[in-house]
Amino acid sequence: MLAVDIEHSSGRGNAPLLEIREALFTALRESVVRSEIDWETCLRDDLGDGIRMIPPAGTRKSHLIHPLIHELAVRLEAHNRTPDPSTRIRVRVALHAGDVFLGPGGEVAGQPLEILARMLDAPPTRKALARAPRTVPVSVLISQHFYDETVRHGYPGIDPDTFQKVTFTEKNYTADAWLHLPNYSLAPQVKPPDVTASDQPPARSKTVNRASGNGTIYAAHNGNQNIYTDGRS
Repeated sequence: MLAVDIEHSSGRGNAPLLEIREALFTALRESVVRSEIDWETCLRDDLGDGIRMIPPAGTRKSHLIHPLIHELAVRLEAHNRTPDPSTRIRVRVALHAGDVFLGPGGEVAGQPLEILARMLDAPPTRKALARAPRTVPVSVLISQHFYDETVRHGYPGIDPDTFQKVTFTEKNYTADAWLHLPNYSLAPQVKPPDVTASDQPPARSKTVNRASGNGTIYAAHNGNQNIYTDGRS
């Protein structure tokens, strides 16, 4: 299942909002078709400033990443060349998988949809899109389950190295997920240095050698050498 939300959709006025909604839905529909997914049989819910989509049974999960996400980014980049900034579009995307229940009227329900909603609002996705250049139109968050079944296998068009693991909390829900910005390299995560024996200062040791004649020589590694002559010169 996939959900999309438009960044900063409020406050633009009705006319720009209607235009960007239409542009997003068109871009998503074309991207779905290019991904060999039947748009007409997808279950779709209008979220006001976005859309939630559940593809038909048998859809390959990997196709929701590639080529779908790539195609969506390309189309939004093309749309954003418009001179009117009020109609430019940047979106957050969430991808998850799980069992849902289909009602008699075509409505769907189930906990996976709740998780999808939390992922769509997750802070890492918002922050990554806000920090990226304005030319980057898409930020994607993929659940651990979805990642395990798609990204980590390195299917054609999917590079696992372009996904960054994050942990997020949204409305008392905490989980690991994977962040991805198409055609944009995320800053590498800073890991604390490993503390190994080689990082520790060398232990100070002392050896005692007997010298014939004038006294005893005490030699300390990494230190000074002192010679005691037992009072004799």
